[in-house]
Amino acid sequence: MLYIVIFISGGAILALELLASRIMTPYFGVSLYIWTGILSITLVSLALGYWAGGRFAGGPGGRPVAELTQRYAMMPAIAALSIVAACLAYPHLFSPLAGWSLIFGAFAACLILLFLPLVATSAMNPLLVAIALQSGGHRSADAGAGRVFFVSTIGSVAGVLATAFLMTPYLSNFAAALVVALTLAALSLALAMAPSVRLKSRPQVVASAIVAAAASLLLLWQADAYTGRLQSAAYAGRMWQVEASANSLFGTVKILKSRPETDGGEFLRIYFQDGLTQNTVDSNGRSMSFYTYALEALARAYRPDMQSALVLGLGAGIVPMQFARSGIPVDVVEIDPASLNVAQRFFGFDPARARVHQADARAFVRDCPRRYDVVVVDLFHGDGTPDYLVTREFFRDLRRCLTEEGVAVFNTFADLERAAAYAHLLVTLHSELPAIALYRPDWRAVQLNSFLVASSRALPRPERVTLDDVPAHHADTLWNMLANPRPVDEKAMAGGRIVTDALNTAALDFAATRLAFRRSVVEAMPPALLMN
Repeated sequence: MLYIVIFISGGAILALELLASRIMTPYFGVSLYIWTGILSITLVSLALGYWAGGRFAGGPGGRPVAELTQRYAMMPAIAALSIVAACLAYPHLFSPLAGWSLIFGAFAACLILLFLPLVATSAMNPLLVAIALQSGGHRSADAGAGRVFFVSTIGSVAGVLATAFLMTPYLSNFAAALVVALTLAALSLALAMAPSVRLKSRPQVVASAIVAAAASLLLLWQADAYTGRLQSAAYAGRMWQVEASANSLFGTVKILKSRPETDGGEFLRIYFQDGLTQNTVDSNGRSMSFYTYALEALARAYRPDMQSALVLGLGAGIVPMQFARSGIPVDVVEIDPASLNVAQRFFGFDPARARVHQADARAFVRDCPRRYDVVVVDLFHGDGTPDYLVTREFFRDLRRCLTEEGVAVFNTFADLERAAAYAHLLVTLHSELPAIALYRPDWRAVQLNSFLVASSRALPRPERVTLDDVPAHHADTLWNMLANPRPVDEKAMAGGRIVTDALNTAALDFAATRLAFRRSVVEAMPPALLMN
């Protein structure tokens, strides 16, 4: 019985860590600094838990088995109550913490979510070793420690798998954390009800377990009510509601819908993932996002005769559908099944008109099945493009996906106050696709979308294009941008270093840019829309 408990509690530890990263992403992003905080707090909590468990076990003579088992049985209930308290607190605290400091706020958020539960559950390992030693069941040199940590670690593996494949796709992160709490409370209750387990005070364990279980169940039952009162918010002059949400291994997608001013009136709908607005459409399904028109216009300007297109990154599916409606055969690569689901349900994407490959973009281009006239690269996760998708090796594989006259069109994000990060991207891209044109809208903003057209051969003179249905507030900006490409010269690439799979000396510059972007998201978005 005691080893079954250590197995399940080991799973709870890793489940909570995995959920913590997902809970924190909309507030603090996924930069190098954030993961440093999560791993640091996790390791410190485990170390303190192991130390505390050793102290609880007593001195050289040890404590009576019943007292040791009492403390062992109490730990899951304590951890469960700590998780419930964290779930009550984080919807209110994380947004202010992120506004205070993304780095130190992330450390504080980790403490709120992880510290007490991990200390309590990790203290169980040395306690179980002491129980085994005092019971006289182990005469091996390690006093059974190897077996205890083996069972706990295998439990952690099971916890990761269960969280990834059984909870994450079906439960919100808030609800999944409470399921972990309920599981821990059930462990304490099971130990209290087992006649073979000797306890110093069985009623104390029963009471603690029932309180923890009741608190977990109550908050789980009222999860929608508790979080729902936070999920209607004013943003950009409109009132927004969460119309739907979809969970996957890659994040939480929310569909936000603005409240019409009149019954049956016009509204806007946003594809919103972990704090990042991927696309906005109006009530007629027309894209209101500038970048969708920019990508299409640049592709048609440089390859007006294109016969095939590949889009890396589906999002709401606007860009591939724009190609498909004009009769261009288009393939789409998307790693997240939730994207395909919401693109079909809410944004008019038709998979019958565009061939969808559920795959990682890096793996797909490495084994590209054919060559394309145009490859649109629109790959974002968290606060930017993942590092492994901006390496020389990725661009080399991308080059092999293009026809001889083919072009790659990139949607990128630039921070004009941190030019080094963009210089690394330009230099790395230039090493494989040396002909580059840069387009940037004339917006009064420090952080903005920037678009690149790249080829292994000299780029042709772009042709004038016309697009239907460009929103009036985007039209002038779009045509002015197309008429005025920015120079990609030594100044633009100054200080840039080639990023490879083996060596990424630009990691800190990329991290700084992502932190700045996440800070702007937290400052602009109401906390209700960030919570997942």
